[in-house]
Amino acid sequence: MPRYLVIVESPAKAKTIKKFLGKNYEVLASNGHVRDLPKSQLGFDIENDFEPKYITIRGKGELLAKLRKEVKKSDKVFLATDPDREGEAISWHLSKALKLEDKDTNRITFNEITKNAVKASIKEAREIDMDLVNAQQARRMLDRMVGYRISPLLWEKVKRGLSAGRVQSVALRIICDREDEINAFVPEEYWSLEAHFKIKGKKKPLVAKLGGKSAKNVIRSEAEMNEIIEKLQDAKFTISEVKRSERVRKQPLPFTTSTLQQEASKSLNYSTKKTMQLAQQLYEGIDVKGHGTIGLITYLRTDSVRISDEADAAAKQFVKDNFGEQYVASEQNMARTGKKVQDAHEAIRPTYIELEPDKIKESLSRDQFRLYQLIWKRFVASRMQPAKYETISMKIEANGFRFTTSTSNLIFDGFMSVYKVEAEEDENGISLENFNEGDVLDLDKLNPNQHFTQPPAHFTEASLVKTLEELGIGRPSTYAPTISTLLARRYILKENKNIYVTELGEAVNKIMKTAFPSIVDVNFTANMESLLDCVEDGTVAWKTIVSNFYPDLEEAVQKAQEELDKIHIEDEVTDEVCELCGRNMVVKYGPHGRFLACPGFPDCRNTKPYLEKIGVMCPECNNDIVVRKTKKGRRYFGCINNPDCSFMTWQKPSNQKCEKCGGIMLEKGSKLVCNDEKCGYVVSKSND
Repeated sequence: MPRYLVIVESPAKAKTIKKFLGKNYEVLASNGHVRDLPKSQLGFDIENDFEPKYITIRGKGELLAKLRKEVKKSDKVFLATDPDREGEAISWHLSKALKLEDKDTNRITFNEITKNAVKASIKEAREIDMDLVNAQQARRMLDRMVGYRISPLLWEKVKRGLSAGRVQSVALRIICDREDEINAFVPEEYWSLEAHFKIKGKKKPLVAKLGGKSAKNVIRSEAEMNEIIEKLQDAKFTISEVKRSERVRKQPLPFTTSTLQQEASKSLNYSTKKTMQLAQQLYEGIDVKGHGTIGLITYLRTDSVRISDEADAAAKQFVKDNFGEQYVASEQNMARTGKKVQDAHEAIRPTYIELEPDKIKESLSRDQFRLYQLIWKRFVASRMQPAKYETISMKIEANGFRFTTSTSNLIFDGFMSVYKVEAEEDENGISLENFNEGDVLDLDKLNPNQHFTQPPAHFTEASLVKTLEELGIGRPSTYAPTISTLLARRYILKENKNIYVTELGEAVNKIMKTAFPSIVDVNFTANMESLLDCVEDGTVAWKTIVSNFYPDLEEAVQKAQEELDKIHIEDEVTDEVCELCGRNMVVKYGPHGRFLACPGFPDCRNTKPYLEKIGVMCPECNNDIVVRKTKKGRRYFGCINNPDCSFMTWQKPSNQKCEKCGGIMLEKGSKLVCNDEKCGYVVSKSND
């Protein structure tokens, strides 16, 4: 009997695939890359046409020896790494490291880890696609050039431990530019006007707004508003138009990598890094009760919304069986595609539509379940009919001014029966069914409101990912590591989802804009992504891109070393006093995050854990409550006087006291809840 070897990237994937194949198949994992450019040097020969120098990654020798033994025993080797550039490159490196040139070697790919997909891929085995490999090599070398030539400059001019990156530095610039917009923003005053009308038999008034879409001029001052109110005081308010119509709310498209990261951030409060880690687990395989180890979603790195005919048919049949024929999407509703995409893989969807989230909930962790449920519901919704609304809009004329109001009623829920979206907001709490053109309304009062224009919003992880995608910066696989690196380098920080630039981030961005304007230029970086796509298509030679990029970079680095001044970033000083020498301690950063250190180093080497105070006092001993972490990294809130004081809570305490018992209140979503369960007092946070 012939013996076959299948090599995948991760042990989890190996375990899942093993159960689909016969006894004559051995499935082993490479644990990612086995070769890379050396860490100690640039890693390519400038004099020899930029030929890269690959070496075995430290710690992979024993693994490669085991793989070589299995290769010798095997009649055929299948390289089954991920179906993208990175996966193709790993397969190529494996073929080189295992010397598979003389072996019957085949490259196989699958978008979902199911029995049918894996077996079909073996029948459609092919050679390694060198265009994909070369696109990855070009990206790796460009990133290495930027990182290895600019990072030492940042160490010299700012501080040790900093880094620059081809995509990372552009993302930082985008964030800094938004911060500059916010700082430069000057609010402008404007006013709005509501008319409240008495309606017979109704307690609530009918509310209409001045202007609507037909407003010619914005009201800029209170004086202007008073003039308008004066003209309307004795005016006759007549309904000039009542318009009835039907409006549809289109079903969502299935998830791409970008939209999954955005929605998981908004709906589940997951970071991009956490979303991708969970999605990887769902893709590679979960031990599901009654099914064994199976992959639950399709490949997680994609920019396409395309769905296979088989999956489309299965989803529509599921919708028909569970919701009815009227809920199944028609073909014309499904033919919606956006911008030009690579379209290498399907959209992210469940591999088995019949595995409803609630059916497998006990086999998943809480976080896995929530993400799987989001993906499953979004995919099912994408195969359903749009939601339909009946709308009534009304125009009211008075002394040359026009007021508008409208109501909207859901008449067919369509996809919204599965996938909840933000509800349509009615301008009125009363129906407009019984109003007709020519009716005169009884004015109760005019309600003017002052407003000020708002600055652009700070980026969140979701909005940053959306912006990077729209600008063509990076690819689906780069969004999460880019943001994670910016956070790890302390160029940015997150507070309540919002991203803020640190002083260090501003200093690095300033250097990059001054010395390397092309590298942080959005258009230049987007164009580079297009060139890498051309390498993948086989229309541009990868070494051409590399050889054109390096000389300009090297010249800019040399110039920056000569002309840039050294920047000194002061450490953050705290009110914590060093008990050994009396100095105020400063915040330092280590491999495990922030800690307090004495600024008198090396004369004084005192350090302490950094405990973030939240501005709330402990109800038991009146000391500060601080943020702490368990050994597993879960955040909780405890007294700074621990272990002498045992107060702790998982929810963040509030400064607001319980109005019922005087105890401490805890934040739970949009509510504040009394810490004393026997009390049970609850109030909205808006009342804080």
